[in-house]
Amino acid sequence: MKIAALLSGGKDSLYALYIAMQYGWEITHAVTIKPEKLSWMYHTENIDFVKPIAESMGIPLIERHTAAEKEDELEDLKIALEGMDIDGVISGAIASEYQRTRIEKICHELGIKSFTPLWHKNGELLLREMVGAGFEIAIVAVAAEGLGEEWLGRIIDSKCIDELSRLNKKYRVNISGEGGEYETFVLDCPLYAKKLIVEKAEKEWERGRGTLGIKKVRMEDK
Repeated sequence: MKIAALLSGGKDSLYALYIAMQYGWEITHAVTIKPEKLSWMYHTENIDFVKPIAESMGIPLIERHTAAEKEDELEDLKIALEGMDIDGVISGAIASEYQRTRIEKICHELGIKSFTPLWHKNGELLLREMVGAGFEIAIVAVAAEGLGEEWLGRIIDSKCIDELSRLNKKYRVNISGEGGEYETFVLDCPLYAKKLIVEKAEKEWERGRGTLGIKKVRMEDK
């Protein structure tokens, strides 16, 4: 089965891609939609660094910009997928009906399937699976009570997951970040031929929300 993977650089899109490859599916392209402003549909943090990720995986990357206007941004995804010789699209949606149903709509119009292997999976178990599979995941944005500036740049490990579990009980923070509590960037995983090393990054913090803006990365042999 030939599949295009929606790729943001975050943990969910890459783990969904990883699962698809375990199925034996052929990933013909990675597709990245780059919004010009905050989008309900698409990841924005460090989106410019998806290119070295695709390069490390050896997968052709299709990039398309969107003005991120509601509903119009779906047309940008449709244009990016049109003409591809694929059977379906895989995405990392876990709980967002908004994202899942809109991706399904585009796939239906193009006559292809939409696959969401992480859909409604337990967030804590997913994180532990990712870490166990060798995913090195950096937190690059936070926007929830209990997640302070010290979380920016933190690598998700067992201790981190334990803390997120406690924050879930105390503040109802979504452990997988599906509610926008945090965003991630995958520095290494079994799909990469070379891992990514952040050489320069800048933290920004304002009114309880912060980002780690990656400025420069290099690729290093594993």
